[in-house]
Amino acid sequence: MERSHSRFVYRCHLKIPGVDNDCLFCRIVAGEIPATVVHETDTTLAFRDIDPKAPVHVLVIPKGHHPDVASLARADPSAAADVLAAAAEVAEAEGLVKNGYRLLFNTGEYAGQVVFHVHGHVLGGEPLGPMLAPR
Repeated sequence: MERSHSRFVYRCHLKIPGVDNDCLFCRIVAGEIPATVVHETDTTLAFRDIDPKAPVHVLVIPKGHHPDVASLARADPSAAADVLAAAAEVAEAEGLVKNGYRLLFNTGEYAGQVVFHVHGHVLGGEPLGPMLAPR
């Protein structure tokens, strides 16, 4: 959050109870950082990726902090199911079901995970090509 006082601008990093205050996605859930939300439930939030890799690129996250999909599945299988159900709702709402879509979870550095708050990528809107680039 930025605040102005006369000619000075200073940033406040609010401490938000119940979330990892250093996690970008926890801060989005808390409303501290804006996002283009396309779907929300009591336990999940889905919003457009700011650097889309397909015509439709939506991130689906649990509202509670878990670093990756494996830790979420172990700690809270119900929340993992909620994320999958929300991803299906997003795919349907975005018109992706008829032609297909990709649901992708990157887990760990080698997989390309950048934000360590579990998130599924719902990708579609055009043919997506192979899963991985040829070696």
